[in-house]
Amino acid sequence: MTRTAMQRWAGAVLAAAVLAMGLGGCATPIERSVPPDLPADPAASPETQARLAEVLDAHLRRDVLAHWFPRCVDEQRGGFHQCFARDWTPQPEPYRFLVYQARQTWTAARVMQYDPALAKEYRPYVDHGLAYLRDVMTDSEHGGLYMRVSTDGKVTKDLGTAKHAYGLSFVIYAGATAYAATGDEKALALAMDTFRWFDTHAHDDAHGGYYEALSREGHPVRTTLQGKGGRDAIGTPLGYKSMNGHIHLLEAVTALYHAKPDEAVRVRLEELLAVVRDRIQVPPGALNYYFTPDWRAVPMHDSFGHDIETAYLMVEASAALGRPDDPATWRVARAIVDHALAWGWDSEHGGFYYSGQAFAGAFERFKSWWTQAEGLNVLLLMHERYGHETDRYWKAFRRQLDFIWQHQVDHSCGGWYTRVSEDGTSLVAGPEKGSPWKAAYHNVRALVETVERLRRLAGQEETKETE
Repeated sequence: MTRTAMQRWAGAVLAAAVLAMGLGGCATPIERSVPPDLPADPAASPETQARLAEVLDAHLRRDVLAHWFPRCVDEQRGGFHQCFARDWTPQPEPYRFLVYQARQTWTAARVMQYDPALAKEYRPYVDHGLAYLRDVMTDSEHGGLYMRVSTDGKVTKDLGTAKHAYGLSFVIYAGATAYAATGDEKALALAMDTFRWFDTHAHDDAHGGYYEALSREGHPVRTTLQGKGGRDAIGTPLGYKSMNGHIHLLEAVTALYHAKPDEAVRVRLEELLAVVRDRIQVPPGALNYYFTPDWRAVPMHDSFGHDIETAYLMVEASAALGRPDDPATWRVARAIVDHALAWGWDSEHGGFYYSGQAFAGAFERFKSWWTQAEGLNVLLLMHERYGHETDRYWKAFRRQLDFIWQHQVDHSCGGWYTRVSEDGTSLVAGPEKGSPWKAAYHNVRALVETVERLRRLAGQEETKETE
C-alpha cells in the first residue's frame, strides 16, 4: 500500500466510522467491512517494516484513539465512562472500577509520550483522570484507593471497601507514566504515595512478594480457606498470591523506577523481577497461576496471554534496572514465548489461544483482544532481539497481525472485538467496545510499542514536533 493509498484509506475509515455512529450503521454484531490490505511482502525488509508502521500508526490514531477520546471523558461526574456498545454508544455502568480509571489515565499519558504533537489534546485527559483517582477513589481516612465506587463516586456497602494489589498497581503505573509525560509533581506524588502505602501494608517480609487482598485499613487477608472459599477482586482464592497480581506490580514498579530512581523502589523492583522470573515462571517457559504465601504453586491452567505479556514486562524491568542485555532475563523471556508458540499458538489460523495446559495444548481456543495485542508486541520484540538467528518470530508476527487485521479489528465501527472464535469468523463474547475490564490500555500499548519498534527496525528516525 502506497503512502497516498494509505492516507485515502485512513480518511475513508474515519469517515465511515463517523457516518456509522451517526446513522446506526453498526447495528448488526457480525457485520464486517473488508479490511484494507497490509503490505504483501512477507520478508522483514526495512521497506515493509516502514509501511507496516505507517498503516498501524493510522489504525491507532483513527480507529482506536479517535473512538475512545474524548468520548470516554465524563465531564459531569469526573473520571471516564466505562461501557460502550459496538457502535460506541454509551451503556449503563454498574460501578466505577479503579483498574479501568487508572488504565485510561495511563493511556492518555502514553499517547503524549508517543507523539508530543498530541500533548496539547491529551494533557487534559491525563489531568482529568488523575483528579478522579485522587479526589474520588482515594481513601482519605485510611490511605490507598478503593477498588470500586458507585457511578456517582460513593463508597457503598454492596461494592465493599477493600483495596487490592491489582488496582493499586495500575494507579502507580498511571501516576508514574503521567509524571514522565507531563512533569506534574502531583502525578508522581500519587504514584509514590500509593507505592509506599501498599508496600508498608502488603509486603511479605518473610517470603517476598506481596499479599494482594487488603481490608480498607490495609490489613492483608492471610487466611487460606479450604474447599470452596471466597475469592478476591480479581478472582484469586483468598489468602493466596497470584501471577496476575505480581506481573502487574512488576509493570507498575518498573514505570515508577523510570520516573523516580528511588532506592526503595529499586529494591522492590529487583525483588519483583526475581519473583516473576525465578519463582512464578518454571521451565519450559510456563507461568504458574496461584501460590501459597510461601510460593508453593497451586495447580491451575496456563494463560498464554499472561505468559507472553510477562516476557515483555520482564525485559522492560531488566532494562529499567540498567541491564537491557541481562542473559537470565532474556533466556526466560524467550523460553516463555517459545512455549506459548509451541502449545498456545494456532498454526492454522494464526493468533494465540486463551488458555490451556503446559504440556497438553489449549482448551479455551477463542481469541481475546488483549491476548492478541500482547502477542503482537512480544513477537516483534523477539524478532528485534533474535531476528539475526531466525525468522520464526517475524513470520509469527506477520500471521498474528494478519489475524488481528482480518478478525479482531472491527473495521466497520472501529475498535477491537472482545473475543472471536478460533477461526475469527464469529463472536464468542458480545460486541461491546468498552467495559470495566476492557479499556484502551492493551490495544494502545501494543500498537505504540509495535509502531516504534518497526520504525527502529526500518532505520527511521523520529521527527516529532511539539506544540
